[in-house]
Amino acid sequence: MQLGCKKMQKINRRAFLEKSLKTLAFLATGFSPRLDRGKLWAKSTNSENTLFTALIPSTGEALPRLGLGTYATFDVGGNSGEILQVKEVLHAFFAAGGRLVDSSPMYGNAEAVTGAVSTELGIHSKLFMATKVWISGREAGLGQMAQSLAKLGRKKLELMQIHNLVDWRTQLKALREGKERGIYKYIGLTHYMTSAFPELEKILRAEKLDFLQIPYSLGETTAEARLLGAAAERGIAVIANEPFAQGALFRRVRDKEVPAWARERGILTWAQYFLKFIFSSPQVQFAIPATRKLLHLKDNLEGGRGYLPTAAERERMQKEFHAL
Repeated sequence: MQLGCKKMQKINRRAFLEKSLKTLAFLATGFSPRLDRGKLWAKSTNSENTLFTALIPSTGEALPRLGLGTYATFDVGGNSGEILQVKEVLHAFFAAGGRLVDSSPMYGNAEAVTGAVSTELGIHSKLFMATKVWISGREAGLGQMAQSLAKLGRKKLELMQIHNLVDWRTQLKALREGKERGIYKYIGLTHYMTSAFPELEKILRAEKLDFLQIPYSLGETTAEARLLGAAAERGIAVIANEPFAQGALFRRVRDKEVPAWARERGILTWAQYFLKFIFSSPQVQFAIPATRKLLHLKDNLEGGRGYLPTAAERERMQKEFHAL
């Protein structure tokens, strides 16, 4: 979850998740997705064990749609007990088919922890790693990106992004040079404020990019007005950050049951409900909820596979959520 310097607010889901996850295996969904996925989705599945997969428009490369953010959650000390939680979560994420891990030099130790832990687990070269540059000036930008690669333990990176449009013209030139040299496979932009959407749209329409990372969730759909359409037209993959709106979505539904129609379709928790709303959009390929709690990861994984809401059900989700 990309929040600049904001502090993430968390909701304890443990009691409800333990009950829901125990019953998941006994619920027969019997439904198949009907939403037209177009060219952006590699395949549809209601398998309980296979994560939804999307195609990266610029290359056609397939990538599991559920990623893992590292903001706050991976900013831990190497000798702390929390590092064990990171190892457990990253191992389970990869074992379930997850590949996309997003970080940033402004996330404290997150890059170094991601690099060290993934190396220890033997999955380092198999992850789709993404990070950002967030500084002004060409030399400073090149230096920051080099430091990120070193912390991640990589000579090459799947995705480098310009965060919050900081000196974006200068940094975009550097990213393109890095891509031409084979250092970065993909390049993109990120932002955590909807007020930046008009400028982002202008840049997307004028520049050749591979990825766009923005806030998008059941509670924040501003991007649907213009930005998602622009990204689709330009063949740019979209990563939804803040999929739970900094915990605001959980606060809004506290003490409320997931709608019965959703539970009948195997959507047992609010986290699954929120993620499946995102994944049922034909214009948003990926989402990167951040956590180092294994129980939360398992819940998120269920949101990244199985039944996918139809277009009509997406509309119902919005209406019912905003009526709460």
